[in-house]
Amino acid sequence: MKAQKRFAISSVLTIAMAATTAQAFWGNNEANPILSTYADIATANYSDALNDAKTMQATIKGFTDNPTADTMSTAKASWLMARESYGLTEAFRLSNGPIDAEEGWHAQAYGAPEGQLNAWPLDENMIDYTTDAKGNTTSGNIIDTAGMFNPGGENPTVVNVSTITADAIAALNENGGDANVATGYHAIEFLLWGQDQDYANFMKDSVTNGALVAGQRTVADYTTAKNADRRKQYLNAASALIVSDLEAMVAAWADGDNTNYKAALLGNNSDSTKNIDEKTALSQIFAGLGVFVKSELANERIAVAVLTPSEEDEHSCFSDNTHRDITTNYQGFKNLIFGTYNGVSYGTAPVDAMQDKSELMALIKSADNKVNQMNALAQTSRHFDHQIRPNDSQAKQIKKLKNELRAIGDQMIYVSRANGIDLTVGDVTDGEETKL
Repeated sequence: MKAQKRFAISSVLTIAMAATTAQAFWGNNEANPILSTYADIATANYSDALNDAKTMQATIKGFTDNPTADTMSTAKASWLMARESYGLTEAFRLSNGPIDAEEGWHAQAYGAPEGQLNAWPLDENMIDYTTDAKGNTTSGNIIDTAGMFNPGGENPTVVNVSTITADAIAALNENGGDANVATGYHAIEFLLWGQDQDYANFMKDSVTNGALVAGQRTVADYTTAKNADRRKQYLNAASALIVSDLEAMVAAWADGDNTNYKAALLGNNSDSTKNIDEKTALSQIFAGLGVFVKSELANERIAVAVLTPSEEDEHSCFSDNTHRDITTNYQGFKNLIFGTYNGVSYGTAPVDAMQDKSELMALIKSADNKVNQMNALAQTSRHFDHQIRPNDSQAKQIKKLKNELRAIGDQMIYVSRANGIDLTVGDVTDGEETKL
């Protein structure tokens, strides 16, 4: 009993001392610079993501105007580039920010477009034809339905797709269920690459074959094949919607606007009712970063795929770009806890207040090595979908990476405590997504 009491008193004193240290660290009369660093990285990162999305939109338009093998390759390359900058932004999720807020004035103002931008996994049969292992082609999708389309599922709403527009696919996205994904990066990915399925749940499949072979959709789908023009409509509509959604995010984080979310986060919105209390903001950010790296990245993005294992559960399964999704998501998390972006320091970082960060740094160093190894193998010998096969030696390393990312998520408790914010394991964990 004495030991328990001593521990409890010690914990209270530690938290109190941390809060005092954090106050001295920030300065008594100044706005918290950690929030400024966080907000400035958001401004830069979303601006880059928007610019890359506009480039992607332009190359997709160039491809659909003149569909050739070369213009198709250019469109694919621009999609891959756009994923790099967007992948970094995902660390801003789960913190009640404009990208995915479920409540508050900013949820209404900016539309919380994450599910429209990056929803996955998607049921590709809803968008276009697929081919099974026996060579049979599916039908009854958006592209081959020139009229009213019923997405199916639970309480679906029928949508007119006589012309495939941004409004039409937005109305169909997650209409009838989460798997009914009609918009975003992965819809474009499927339309550019097509299926890539070397195996599914241990079973061989004949759609594509090869450890370094992604989807093999041909340019004929945009020239001589049935519904070629509707695929063009779909690509242009999806890319326009991505640009529109990212424009909203850039507006939310823009400098010089005293009415937007950035101003509210920093406590200087002209409408004081919109301003976010400093400790509330920090709590949401620290908890969100913990949940993102522990439950979303480690579990949903990695554990589900490697422990199933199923190619359908990897993030960018059509292009075999999953290794880059994991890498950029992880880097985006590191950007925010270290206060850097593209190798440039943006100011005071959450880890700066930690007196002992040896355990966190050791975990990050080990995770860095595993992420680098995953990338090297994906570029030289076998994509992520082969690395997660149960008989592949790399599968064990990816499982270890998953566990280290979970441990890094738990370290956010100590990062937050060093900055005067008291979080629990439950605060940095999404119980529904952390089961495997």
